[in-house]
Amino acid sequence: MAVLPFEPRPFFANKNRAFWNMQFAGWGGAFLLRSAAAIANQLPSFALLQLLISAITGFSITLVLSVIYRELINRRPVITWSVTAIVLVFSVGLYTFIDAWVLELTRPSSEASFTQLLIGLFYLPMTLLGAWSALYYAINFFLQVEEQADKLERLEAQATSAQLAMLRYQLNPHFLFNTLNSISTLVLLKQTEPANAMLTRLSSFLRHTLLTKQSGTVTLSQEVETLKLYLGIELMRFEERLRTEFDVDPEAAKGRLPAMLLQPLVENAIKYAVSPQEEGAKITLSARVVGHRLRISVSDTGPGLQPDGATRRLPDALTGDRQTVSTGVGLANIRDRLAQAYGDDHLFEIRSPPTGGFTVIVELPFEKTDQENGEDAVPILPGFASSLAAPSTASPSPSPGQAAATAAMPRQIGTQS
Repeated sequence: MAVLPFEPRPFFANKNRAFWNMQFAGWGGAFLLRSAAAIANQLPSFALLQLLISAITGFSITLVLSVIYRELINRRPVITWSVTAIVLVFSVGLYTFIDAWVLELTRPSSEASFTQLLIGLFYLPMTLLGAWSALYYAINFFLQVEEQADKLERLEAQATSAQLAMLRYQLNPHFLFNTLNSISTLVLLKQTEPANAMLTRLSSFLRHTLLTKQSGTVTLSQEVETLKLYLGIELMRFEERLRTEFDVDPEAAKGRLPAMLLQPLVENAIKYAVSPQEEGAKITLSARVVGHRLRISVSDTGPGLQPDGATRRLPDALTGDRQTVSTGVGLANIRDRLAQAYGDDHLFEIRSPPTGGFTVIVELPFEKTDQENGEDAVPILPGFASSLAAPSTASPSPSPGQAAATAAMPRQIGTQS
């Protein structure tokens, strides 16, 4: 069965059409109501002609009033209401004069004088035009408030999008400085092969980040792919000192989260767990769906949080300790992005047991990807063949040239923030 195309539209989507519809409906309804009362009271037939002329007169006068009110509505309140009152009194007087004149012409035998007719008919034009004027201003003020609210909502959405983009733009320079320092050291050491390999991986990583929307979301599986591209670069610096494990539930891998949300967590773990320790550390990313929430944790086997030392320090906004110093844009950036994207509907928790180690837990509303409904997705780059369901600790083996270059590189290269 064929279905006619139909789109529901707000009544005031076309203000000009809505005005004419209300004009015809209002004055037509007033004419019909007064005609029904005249017929019920058994008035002569020429009374219907007088009522028709009265409706046409009111219709015409309100057209003029609409032009005047349109000019007055955006003026100062004193000017708007004072001029409106003057115009309304003049319009009521004109309407009453025309009604009395028509009534005198159609009822020549009437004993009432013209002045008496004016006084007797004054209440009806005053009621009709007063109600019309009040309705005109009420509707237009409502439409202006609604338009301002829509504009404010759009501006807030644009501001939120701009802030999310700004927070994300902070991540690339933060990571680029570290990698470029490492490449610079390789070039100075004349290790062209590992330098070229690191440049290739860096370009793949940056190309992948450009594929995502600047303030959009990606699936967790795509975020893990981004992390593996990033860790491929870091493995060239730290080799066996950097050990990774991914334990992501298949259902959780379909959940959506802000792009580049987890990379600062892994970078923070490398900086404060892998880099300062001779034996390195293990970084573990796990994700589960708990009820209707997506719970992600990033942990490391480093020394953990020590507020009285220099091993790892957090921004004041996260620890509440005024004596600690900020680490830069990492964790505070994530906190701000979560607040912008989810408001209060998220969890950002830090755990550091006395025995060592450091864990960040992020809990978000679980929003499942639906490819069948045409939802945007970021293409996965080739090479993402590892299973997300099982933990993975395998790391690519460096070439002999890369190993020699890494051994010659300073341990702290690229750890500034």
